[in-house]
Amino acid sequence: MDHQVSGVARTQLPTIADGFFLSDGGIETTLIFQDGVDLPLFAAFVLLDDDEGRAKLSEYFERHITVARNHGLGFILESPTWRASRDWGAQLGRSEADIAKANSEAIYLMRTLRNRHENAVSPLLISGCVGPRGDGYVPGELMTKDEAQAYHSFQINTFADAGVDMVTAITMNNTLEALGIALAAKGVDVPVVIAFTVETDGRLPTGQDLGEAIREVDAATGGYPTYFMVNCAHPDHFEDVLRQGGDWVGRIGGVRANASRMSHAELDESEILDDGDPVELGQDYRRLLRVLPNLRVLGGCCGTDHRHVDAMGHACAQGQTVAAE
Repeated sequence: MDHQVSGVARTQLPTIADGFFLSDGGIETTLIFQDGVDLPLFAAFVLLDDDEGRAKLSEYFERHITVARNHGLGFILESPTWRASRDWGAQLGRSEADIAKANSEAIYLMRTLRNRHENAVSPLLISGCVGPRGDGYVPGELMTKDEAQAYHSFQINTFADAGVDMVTAITMNNTLEALGIALAAKGVDVPVVIAFTVETDGRLPTGQDLGEAIREVDAATGGYPTYFMVNCAHPDHFEDVLRQGGDWVGRIGGVRANASRMSHAELDESEILDDGDPVELGQDYRRLLRVLPNLRVLGGCCGTDHRHVDAMGHACAQGQTVAAE
């Protein structure tokens, strides 16, 4: 199958290009707790159903793009499709055709935003966001790598047809699923990023070492992922692991941390948003630069918004400690 080729050259991808890229924060927590939007099953893609929802998504991304423009940094438009896979779609009463349409429309929205801002923010990359088949915090019944590849190929092939610059697997809690996603992306020649989540001890929810997980995926795919990330954990949860060193540390090109220091179990039970301290989180990222030599992508996860991303930009790109108002 021939896939559309994005207008952005692969040499502009993070870890290859010079300088930092910003991304957005915790889209679901921001929309739910700050914007008062109902997201069943944490599924932001449902907002693509109507003009009002699409406007909400656009407003959310516009806030973050403005931060990148103010810092003169590149930006990664991560599509709101973390839940837009077949199993989650079925729970929401969506057919496979509905889910394919939602993924395509999400990328169309990202392209619309890029067309609007590409003269002011460059590079502006479009990433198709892939989420876990099950719970992001609990591994549950693990798929084989072949099962994972078959399952996630449906969404990744749709992204490839839509002309994404890359796909990013967010909140991966086990290596078999991450491996299947990497192989699915490799099969259609689309760059892929794998973002592992860790518990408060810096290990994956399966108990596996972060370094072992990265090495395992690299070994099984010939080092296909463009880079790895850590997401949905506070820097305090994994900084000590990074400081232990190893060649795998150089494969981490991005961090999308939580504002909260709560564990995953505590976050699941919380009925209020813990948005932490944006300035402090920005300084946490600046400290991570000392142990992550190839850190290029700065974004957030649960509890973060454009204020936190702005603080990251100030602290890392400009060395300041001023957050957005």
